[in-house]
Amino acid sequence: MGYLALALLAAAAFAATARFGVARPLWSMVGAALMAGATGYAWQGRPGLPGADPRPEATVRAPEPALIELRDRMFGGYTLDHAYLNAADVMQRVGEPRLAVLAILGGLRKMPESLSLWTGLGTALAAHDGDRVSPPALFAFEHARHLAPDQPAPLFFEGLAYIHAGDFAAARPLWARALALTPPGVSYHRDIAERLTLLDQYLAALARTPRAAD
Repeated sequence: MGYLALALLAAAAFAATARFGVARPLWSMVGAALMAGATGYAWQGRPGLPGADPRPEATVRAPEPALIELRDRMFGGYTLDHAYLNAADVMQRVGEPRLAVLAILGGLRKMPESLSLWTGLGTALAAHDGDRVSPPALFAFEHARHLAPDQPAPLFFEGLAYIHAGDFAAARPLWARALALTPPGVSYHRDIAERLTLLDQYLAALARTPRAAD
């Protein structure tokens, strides 16, 4: 049953690849990510065992189109880095955050100083680790910020990871810094500003909420 499930997952992944418009030359990257997962399964897994529920720490959330579009504007689309991020998006859509991480790690082996891939790795690891900014995710975000201290994207996406983790207070200084680093004329300045305004409104409303009696 284990190998049957793996075959079905591969079919679903390639169907999603076609459905969401990933260019055919990039399909080999999706296949490479699937092969990496299949190799690990064959090496460590036990295909004869019956199926089990997915591990609760892995977060299954399809990437939001608006955030993908914002990411592309921040980093620039149609680059080799972008291709690996697209492959990771496909893996996330089919509910395989582990393969999303593997896809980005494959890109980092070729481009170890890629700002967009280190940032994407932080996002992928946070989703894989149960929507929390785990030590590996934090390391990836910090390395991205080290590579480009004046680039707002790592700060913004680290803040977004804290939002998904429910730690809104931790996200606020990261988004504020990202906005400060973004020139007013840049296309995504308004995107960051609007999200920061909404976050401030939420934090203010939260501060006004009476605390329950002890």
